[in-house]
Amino acid sequence: MPEVRRKQKESYESLLRRFSKNVQQSGKLLEVRKKRFYAPVQSASKKKKTAMRRLTIEGKKEFLRKTGKLKDNKFPGTKALMKL
Repeated sequence: MPEVRRKQKESYESLLRRFSKNVQQSGKLLEVRKKRFYAPVQSASKKKKTAMRRLTIEGKKEFLRKTGKLKDNKFPGTKALMKL
């Protein structure tokens, strides 16, 4: 983190301006923005597990839709289906 000390008779606006300029020049802001949405790579077994879970939920929804127990909503709420 860049350190900026206030000079004598310096306004807070100019101090803030100098600090923000130092932050931009240091490149720390760019690093943080890059890391913000970083998602670690999943293992192959975890990918398969989530895919199988998604397929079972879709199968349950399709069965309930065909039997008439589930209305054709866009977002029917998958948490209730997990209990079935």
